[in-house]
Amino acid sequence: MTQIETTVEYSNGYEEDEYMLQEDEWDRDLLLDPAWEKQQRKTFTAWCNSHLRKAGTQIENIEDDFRNGLKLMLLLEVISGERLPKPDRGKMRFHKIANVNKALDFITSKGVKLVSIGAEEIVDGNVKMTLGMIWTIILRFAIQDISVEETSAKEGLLLWCQRKTAPYRNVNVQNFHLSWKDGLAFCALIHRHRPDLIDYAKLNKDDPLGNLNLALDIAEKHLDIPKMLDAEDIVNTPKPDERAIMTYVSCFYHAFAGAEQAETAANRICKVLGVNQENEKMMEEYEKLASELLEWIRRTTPWLENRAPEKTISEMQQKLEDFRDYRRQHKPPKVQEKCQLEINFNTLQTKLRISNRPNFMPSEGKMVSDIASAWKGLEQAEKGYEEWLLTEIRRLQRLDHLAEKFRQKASAHETWTAGKDELLSLKDFESASLFEVRALLRKHEAFESDLAAHQDRVEQIAAIAQELNELDFHDAATVNERCQKICDLWDQLGTLTQKRRDALERTEKLLETIDQLFLEFAKRAAPFNNWMEGAMEDLQDMFIVHTVEEVQVKQLVPQRDSSLQEELALQQSHERLRRQFAAQANLIGPWIQTRMEEIGHSTMEVSETLEDQMTQLKQLEHVIVNYKPNIDTLEGDHQLIQESLIFDNKHTNYTMEHIRVGWELLLTTIARTINEIETQILTRDAKGISQEQMNEFRSSFNHFDRGEAEFARIMLLVDASGTGVVSFQSFIDFMTRETADTDTAEQVVASFRILATDKPYILVEELQRELPAEQAEYCISRMPPYTGPDAVEGALDYTSFSTALYGESDL
Repeated sequence: MTQIETTVEYSNGYEEDEYMLQEDEWDRDLLLDPAWEKQQRKTFTAWCNSHLRKAGTQIENIEDDFRNGLKLMLLLEVISGERLPKPDRGKMRFHKIANVNKALDFITSKGVKLVSIGAEEIVDGNVKMTLGMIWTIILRFAIQDISVEETSAKEGLLLWCQRKTAPYRNVNVQNFHLSWKDGLAFCALIHRHRPDLIDYAKLNKDDPLGNLNLALDIAEKHLDIPKMLDAEDIVNTPKPDERAIMTYVSCFYHAFAGAEQAETAANRICKVLGVNQENEKMMEEYEKLASELLEWIRRTTPWLENRAPEKTISEMQQKLEDFRDYRRQHKPPKVQEKCQLEINFNTLQTKLRISNRPNFMPSEGKMVSDIASAWKGLEQAEKGYEEWLLTEIRRLQRLDHLAEKFRQKASAHETWTAGKDELLSLKDFESASLFEVRALLRKHEAFESDLAAHQDRVEQIAAIAQELNELDFHDAATVNERCQKICDLWDQLGTLTQKRRDALERTEKLLETIDQLFLEFAKRAAPFNNWMEGAMEDLQDMFIVHTVEEVQVKQLVPQRDSSLQEELALQQSHERLRRQFAAQANLIGPWIQTRMEEIGHSTMEVSETLEDQMTQLKQLEHVIVNYKPNIDTLEGDHQLIQESLIFDNKHTNYTMEHIRVGWELLLTTIARTINEIETQILTRDAKGISQEQMNEFRSSFNHFDRGEAEFARIMLLVDASGTGVVSFQSFIDFMTRETADTDTAEQVVASFRILATDKPYILVEELQRELPAEQAEYCISRMPPYTGPDAVEGALDYTSFSTALYGESDL
């Protein structure tokens, strides 16, 4: 391995060689303090012996026992697990220098640059150089590889100590000297990992010697960590030696490496389970929201599909009012729910992809496409329902008009016919004279002429009744009964009229015969004749019956004029309503279209960051939400138009339905677009995509060349469902597929194997001991029993459970 200047960058900003230079300068001060040298001798000797004993040897004097290089080479072989070159066995000085150089070369091969340390000085027993060399070995093999939360070596070890001792009273680890003087930090480290060994609550900060000796004794007896420090030296030294403390503390780190490994594994499992629990919660929320929305659609669609008409306009107007409430109050929240459902689904799928989980498959019938299909059916029924309502109201309006026309004509006819049958049945001609009979005949002829004139009215009444029947008038039975009475009476009047004519004509002939017989007598009875003539003239006045009708016509003319004026005022009011609606609709329609274009433009902008796009979209969403009162005002104008039964408007091409659909589309589009940006941010942060890369992706997506030969292959990856539509989110997933840094099923299995102490199964008590209660219960309730040949009672199969988390098994 070639030597490199530095291999580790410390969080304090110094590189390895700079760090060692600092140590070198610091070490000069060390020479001025014999207490520090004493602490280092004891600590470094004990540390070396803790490894050399594995090879069956030890050292007594650190500056003497390494001079020939043999035990130094052996120490390096033990701690590295590697073989060094064969040592020189001679006892000459050059043999010793050669062996020490082999050791130093090995240290250098591990990427450590030795500063001011030469083989001759070690062979000569230079205490400073020997301690510096051993410290370099400790630093490289016991401390450098420590890594905690992205910090390493000395800083990593310090952070580990801070994390482990944070919950303990009177402990505040800030360094590797003064923070350890009272012994409580050592006791806290032991108690954190082995609470059975120390009763921390009984310790006293004012007894540093007792605390230190307790920790040193327990570490040696139960943790196999030799006594590398002297409690009295630590207490009596104003500032304990940093290297000695750090070396001793590193032994605790390595002693608890198994526990650290278990903690790391538990943390990984908790993180994975946390992701799964969050995803499952989102899945449950989706299922609940989808069920509720589908149930509402299921209840509402039959109501909109029901085409059973009501009998009166007022009842149908109530239906229209109910429909208006549905459009303005009940449906808009459901539009938002549907949009939110799609957003939740997309966000969930993004999170699943980012965390390397299988796609979410909702319950049967609850896919987004199922909801979209049901919603489409709802809107189809809704559209037809409003058209039916308006048609039905127009039909009822026509029926009411016809029914009123029938009543007026029937009443007029019934008024005219009232008493006519009694008059026609009179026997007044039986006692009349010839002249009276002839007068009655002329009067009857006038009646017959009037009767014939009324024939058209009877036919009109019958025709109106027929039309009311054909239009399914709700009170057709009453109309038919009245029409039948009119027709029956008409037939009866015809019969009575003919009978009276016949009777009058017979009477006339009879009286004419009698008149001939009395003619002579009549000639002689002039006064009588004069009287008769006067009577006849009086009788003739009765035939002038049309003058009364003329008077009635003159009365109706001003009434008709008044009706026309009322109709003119009504039509002028209708025109004002049309213009009022059109003026607003012609503003709102283009406004909605402009906002749609702004949304589309914002997502095409390559130069802006996702956060900038999000800010713009949020501002636009605020503008859109605040525009809602304009829609409500237009709905109010539309309501007035419907109540006035106005069905056309030449002043605008926008109907209320156009505006409603556009508004709903605008609301859902802004919400979906914001969600797309949120998922892009989620993906970017999870996959570590830079803003420059995101801009490149957006530019590539906007100018995707569909003519490329590889297009078909790419489409199979980004459009697996074959819809022909590729979202930018799918494109990002495709572009970053190989760069995802996510947990895998294999890593989770390995973590469970650590908690299970390398067994192929895990026990309930192990889960409860290693994991927080909620996560442990989550695993216990979902892990299947382990069925291997080495299974014991209560064994759980963590492998099947782990692969199921990532969709790799049938669990």
